[in-house]
Amino acid sequence: MMEIENPFGTLYLIPTTLGENPPLEVLPFSVKTKVEELNHFIVENEKVARRFIKKLAPNKSQENLHLYPLNKFTTQEEIASYLNPCLAGIQMGLMSDAGTPGIADPGAVIVSKAHKAGVVVKPFVGPSSLILAMMSSGMNGQSFAFNGYLPVDQKQRKQALLKFEKKATRENQAQLFIETPYRSTALFKDLLNTLLPSTLVCVACDLTLATELIKTHSVRDWKKQKPQLDKRPCIFIIEPGF
Repeated sequence: MMEIENPFGTLYLIPTTLGENPPLEVLPFSVKTKVEELNHFIVENEKVARRFIKKLAPNKSQENLHLYPLNKFTTQEEIASYLNPCLAGIQMGLMSDAGTPGIADPGAVIVSKAHKAGVVVKPFVGPSSLILAMMSSGMNGQSFAFNGYLPVDQKQRKQALLKFEKKATRENQAQLFIETPYRSTALFKDLLNTLLPSTLVCVACDLTLATELIKTHSVRDWKKQKPQLDKRPCIFIIEPGF
């Protein structure tokens, strides 16, 4: 039976860098080629997206770009219309501000809508801070969970840490967290002051950059060598130590 050609444009998931390093240091050349072909992009921040596109494809016309911002200010009505170019047969790209779209990123809602509409979704290989941290932590890569951002309130944050520490022990499952760079130091202090001395903590920050730091120690050992984490993007992972 002959397969019917999909009349819609493809939605390409375009990875970006995790910092200011040259894009082709961490991205395959196929990403550059595809960005040069596309003119319609769904992005977190227009300014950040334009800067990345210019760095990756410096000869590409910025005037021909059609950017659709997807963030906390985007209305449901706007989101509902964002795939209209794909439905009209035009290829589109979906980009995160940093890393891979759809992972700890608002782009997941667009990917979900694409599947429901019958639009083909094609991901490109690129850096994910969560996966890079997990790969290099030495922790349980067979069972792990990403818990997003912990509560800002310190009391609630400590309660959450205790809950996830118990879950890590009960299920033998690594627990991942992320924090805004300016609160990385505060979260690290709470980890050391709240968790059991034997609990393992991985700190992975500035991933793929020249200042990259990845270390896994017990809480007990971390108290002897506290790193400078202020204003550095970090992934934190905890796992029971025995």
